[in-house]
Amino acid sequence: MSRRAVALALLAWAGAAALSLYYMSATGEAARTPSAGYAWNLPDGFPTPRTPKANPMTKAKAENGRRLFYDVRLSGNQTQSCASCHQQDKAFTDGRAQAIGSTGQVHPRGALSLVNVAYDSTLTWANPALVTLESQMLVPLFGTQPVEMGITDANKRAVLARIQKDPWYAKQFRKAFPDLKKPISWTTIIRSIAAFQRSIISADSKYDRYLRGKVELTGAQRRGMDLFMGEQAECHHCHGTFIFSDQATYAGAPDEKPLFHNTGLYNVGGTGAFPADNQGVFAVTGRPQDMGRFKAPTLRNIALTAPYMHDGSIPTLEAAVDHYANGGRNVTSGPYAGDGRANPYKDPLIESIDLTDRDRADLVAFLKTLTDRSVTTNPRFADPFR
Repeated sequence: MSRRAVALALLAWAGAAALSLYYMSATGEAARTPSAGYAWNLPDGFPTPRTPKANPMTKAKAENGRRLFYDVRLSGNQTQSCASCHQQDKAFTDGRAQAIGSTGQVHPRGALSLVNVAYDSTLTWANPALVTLESQMLVPLFGTQPVEMGITDANKRAVLARIQKDPWYAKQFRKAFPDLKKPISWTTIIRSIAAFQRSIISADSKYDRYLRGKVELTGAQRRGMDLFMGEQAECHHCHGTFIFSDQATYAGAPDEKPLFHNTGLYNVGGTGAFPADNQGVFAVTGRPQDMGRFKAPTLRNIALTAPYMHDGSIPTLEAAVDHYANGGRNVTSGPYAGDGRANPYKDPLIESIDLTDRDRADLVAFLKTLTDRSVTTNPRFADPFR
């Protein structure tokens, strides 16, 4: 069997095993059917995304959402848009270790990529409860710890009025929500942005073109792929689906509990603890075994989304590979000192791996084949105000 066939078979197997993940609609009911009448234009091998019954996809709604996504008037002080932390040229991240809100507050975590977010079974680094874009969007819009868009009870009517008074929005919202007497509301704003985000689907990286037989990988890239897909490096256990994460879902997939992982990034004081403002799923559940457990994000476009980890504490792709090869990280000084490799809550999948310098370089070479420049330049996803 050829390497390409092996890669396709392994990816299909891993996808079938890991794509059955927990996903609920904005109303709390499982969304099991795709949107009728919307042209997804999906890449080969990509199933139809799930959409909430209350918010089926339409072209008008996605166009609405694109403009809202880039509109700074949607923040309390009119200084920041969704795109401020999700920039197209960086695969809809922002290049920062931690995001910065509209009031200048530094967040404890970095902005996740929105590419292929339609397939994510959970929508944040470490909250199993936020499983739709509609419910997650309440956090950046109205959250206070930390402040993101900075919309509050004191200014939310004024912010809404800015959108309602805009002639373009007045026309477009009527088109997107023709059955509503008052089509511009916070509900329809959120549903429009969610529709736009779901439309950001891509699979045109060099790796994808290789699977389609259109290009060849270099020797280093092929060796890196073999390591990634094989049992030596074991990357595929957490990044083995078609979106290269283990939190993927689609229309018709059964529901399963989403996976989160402690990768040995910290072990503060040798107690298993993580920094107080970044304790992962533990902050939601309070269960000791959830300390330091975070989502394994997609590796698609990973070369564009540095720095890495939830807090941006690993600066380069090479350093990220070293972290996993070493089975965790030993912080030798400072307030977070401790050997993460010995964290008692570390995922058993995270163990020291015997990789040569060439192996590590080959893995990086393969990961760079996951970059899709079409999604970072596609006018459909670009700033309409420019």
